[in-house]
Amino acid sequence: MPTPEVAPVHTHETTRTLGHVNLMMDTLIANVTIDDLRAITRNFLATGTPNLVAAFTAAARSYLRQTSAKRTARTNNLFTTSLNGIHAVPTPELDNALARARSLYGAGMGFASLGILSSIVNATVGLRWEEDGPMADILAVIDADISQAIQSCKEELESGRVSDMAVAQEAIDHLWSGIGESARDVEIWGGEFPFDKASDTIKCRKIWASV
Repeated sequence: MPTPEVAPVHTHETTRTLGHVNLMMDTLIANVTIDDLRAITRNFLATGTPNLVAAFTAAARSYLRQTSAKRTARTNNLFTTSLNGIHAVPTPELDNALARARSLYGAGMGFASLGILSSIVNATVGLRWEEDGPMADILAVIDADISQAIQSCKEELESGRVSDMAVAQEAIDHLWSGIGESARDVEIWGGEFPFDKASDTIKCRKIWASV
């Protein structure tokens, strides 16, 4: 099956430089609990203007780009073998990798997140898991994550923020290849293909077409 092609969209995103945070606000940020900070941020964005939300996501993308080299998610040791020595189970490293991928596609950097998600898909090849259990549960979550990342890719294209179409196409190719390999692998050992939703999303979402 040919890989869907990614087509460019010609618009531009304005880059803004943020100023310094004042002392009192910095004190609040440094000392408030993470749950409270999340609640404050959600309320702030929900009650703000669309321009405020756009500025926030632009700042998030800028920060994530700056830290990408230092905080690349580890994609080794994502799964291990359960006590029975046969079936695979997820490890804490998988949670860390998924958190990084979600940060990227949540900020509108869908194509950047595909590298992590592709590595996760590839890591499942050769593994076996129980039909009902923690591995099957997390694979269903990953399937949904990929679908959301693909939607983020579509929005990234529509907003004209994809600067290198070759890199974007390579990300789609790599993910598509990994999903295909997973399908062939589970068919061999009689398992249930875990990435149906992701596969359908890639085929149905016209992220590779001009919009």
